[in-house]
Amino acid sequence: MRALGIEVVLLEIGQAEDIGPAFETLKGRADALYVVIDSLVTTHANRLNTLALGARLPTMNGARELVTAGGLMSYAANYEDLFRRGAEYIDKILRGTKPADIPVEQPTKFDLVINLTTAKVLGLAIPEAFLLRADEVIE
Repeated sequence: MRALGIEVVLLEIGQAEDIGPAFETLKGRADALYVVIDSLVTTHANRLNTLALGARLPTMNGARELVTAGGLMSYAANYEDLFRRGAEYIDKILRGTKPADIPVEQPTKFDLVINLTTAKVLGLAIPEAFLLRADEVIE
């Protein structure tokens, strides 16, 4: 990333008490935030988004749910499609296919979700061409 002039700062949040200090660590060091999805992040999505907005940090999130909770945007696998495909695996197994004979598949459907309300709060103008590519725009 250095070739692009980008410095990546990695912060691990292992428990809810780590969230506030993580944002303190970022003060003056970050221009944006990529939020990896896990159960802790999902549980505290509102708090994370409130702190990110307070710090004027746009967020790129690993799931649509964080955008509906106030994050700026996400580009992630479509969970509904993943669940449907998982059901197809179960169906094959119940019909007698050995799990070892079923190939591992990667997600094939991804959704771009943009929260225009959050963009306005951050003072960001999202280009029309980018909005047209979005699968969902939250206003």
